[in-house]
Amino acid sequence: MSNTDQQEFWSDRAGPSWIARQSQLDALFQPVLDLVLDSADLTAGMRVLDVGCGTGTSVAQAADRVGASGHVTGIDIAQTMLGQAERTFSNRTNVSFANNDAQTYPFDLEQFDALISRFGVMFFSDTTAAFANMARGLCKGARLTMAAWGPAPKNPFFMTPAAVAKTMLGPLPPVDRTLPGPFAFEDADRILPMLRDAGLTDVAVQSVDLALTPAGDAATLARLCCDIGPAQSALQHHDATAQDRANLEAAIAAQFAANDTAQGLRIPACINLYSARKPA
Repeated sequence: MSNTDQQEFWSDRAGPSWIARQSQLDALFQPVLDLVLDSADLTAGMRVLDVGCGTGTSVAQAADRVGASGHVTGIDIAQTMLGQAERTFSNRTNVSFANNDAQTYPFDLEQFDALISRFGVMFFSDTTAAFANMARGLCKGARLTMAAWGPAPKNPFFMTPAAVAKTMLGPLPPVDRTLPGPFAFEDADRILPMLRDAGLTDVAVQSVDLALTPAGDAATLARLCCDIGPAQSALQHHDATAQDRANLEAAIAAQFAANDTAQGLRIPACINLYSARKPA
């Protein structure tokens, strides 16, 4: 099955917005990347596959951990985002990038010692087929470590803007969260059998509560939410005016202001940390 819709979305719609706000998004999601890298237990000399690497921050930080004797390959379906990664990290000798669909890419057999992903595995049209294909490229015993969003109600970064936008602008068409998208992996009971059917072993999930770390104040975060995510979708769907957007930003900021701390904004999040191995 093809991921054409996701390719078009991340290349043509979401990709440019993500690149424009890359520093903000990297800061926001750094705790999630730390969780993946710490859990993956990467060591010097390892060859790592980073799935859905986007603009490459995760590739670079993984490369720091495996050192000059190791190598990290980032694969992403979106040329727009991968082009940014290639430009940013062109001076790194232990990284490379592949603009392709990990669900169908013809990986060399037993090429990688580990697979990691920060929010990159929730968008396959056929999850089982995708993991079976990626496993071809993994060495025997290689570990997979992947972060995905946990249950939507436990993730106010999405749900707060969505609720405020619904109140102020009106509802959006219903969304099936089991389809490829941010919350496709929220139900671990649905996903774990897919990973096992792909031939993986030691399949497990850990629900991790952490705090996202946005840069700037609540107003800055509200502007980001109106550029990316459900609030942006609501503004577009309802053909909102500039004043509508200003009002929405102010209302979202008022909600997030409750998450201000002495260390800055801290937005609660629930992350599903999936792990598995290729059979030895």
